[in-house]
Amino acid sequence: MLKLSRMIDYGVVVLSQMANRRGVLTTAPELAESTGLPAPMVSKVLKSLARSDLVVSHRGVHGGYSLSRGPEKISVAAIVEALEGPVALTACVEASDAHCQVESLCPIRGGWEKVNDAIRDALDAVSLADLIFSGFEDLPTLKSNSPTETRGQV
Repeated sequence: MLKLSRMIDYGVVVLSQMANRRGVLTTAPELAESTGLPAPMVSKVLKSLARSDLVVSHRGVHGGYSLSRGPEKISVAAIVEALEGPVALTACVEASDAHCQVESLCPIRGGWEKVNDAIRDALDAVSLADLIFSGFEDLPTLKSNSPTETRGQV
């Protein structure tokens, strides 16, 4: 089964929360509280995202983290690579840091590269903004008790 890691899932949640607060510095504890994620994991995710220049760390008393660019310019592939390394489905693709033990005997040597490239390209074609806003219009609107006030609409 092809499955993204929990770290990637948490990274997308953290980045989405930051995108919703664009222009505001946010601390790891604030993100942990607002997302419901464990604080140590949020800190670990933020450090990895900062190393990959997806977020910027601002030091000082009023410091925190901010997105390094708009969510439309952050691809899912960049998030995956920041948190887990290059997209590499098998040991025999170029992006893998592993070495295939049977590469010289393998009848499909190089064949997985096509699949790996297709998946990498698909991840690169989807932005954080696409994830955040896809299906947003399909969300139910919550009505308040007041006939003039509607919650949930943007």
